[in-house]
Amino acid sequence: MAKELSIFVDESGDRGGRARYYLLTLVFHDQAKSIADAVTSYEAKLARADLPNIPFHSEPLINGHKDYANLDMSQRKAMLAFFSSFVRKLPILYTTFVYRRSEFADLGKLTERMRRDISEVLLNHLGFFQSFDDVKVYYDNGQDIVKQALDRSVSQILSKGVVQRRKTSMTDYRLEQVADYLCTIELALVKYEAKEGSETYNKFFGGIGPFKKNWLKQARSKRMRQTS
Repeated sequence: MAKELSIFVDESGDRGGRARYYLLTLVFHDQAKSIADAVTSYEAKLARADLPNIPFHSEPLINGHKDYANLDMSQRKAMLAFFSSFVRKLPILYTTFVYRRSEFADLGKLTERMRRDISEVLLNHLGFFQSFDDVKVYYDNGQDIVKQALDRSVSQILSKGVVQRRKTSMTDYRLEQVADYLCTIELALVKYEAKEGSETYNKFFGGIGPFKKNWLKQARSKRMRQTS
């Protein structure tokens, strides 16, 4: 049976250039390692707490927008904690790239930097990536700079069996939400360290100390190891 690796992609930032930071997160999942039990456990926690089983989206959850508009702070904090616990149980790896928009004259230069960064990760862990027969990239948000960076790096370095796909199952759907969550955790770190952490962040994470000790430490346990 062919070995398949899925790469789920999410970003924080906007194509209009208004955001101060741009983050890109890649989540890697060996399809041979099932996450079905973790998904079932997560959804059962939501049901027991009488919380809605809706697609997880960090930004509206934290700010109480869209599908979370009718939920109070305690409910949204519980949903974030449940999802964090879900992520901790998953057989995944991830990496996040952080860019300060002011350092790039235009989106073309940002795209090229992303391409180089993705390529470097692939090359540094080439044995891992080449152990798979197929690599499937899941990215739906449609930002051209991300799509171009992915195409130029993944397709060039991992030329065999690379395809880009949309979500096709609940498992895929949940893992894209995991990429969203990890991107938000890494963005929170950037903002806390720049002393830009908001009061809303503090309500969810408890300030930079508890954030690093709990939320960040837990997320970073899944981070792909850096190589020299």
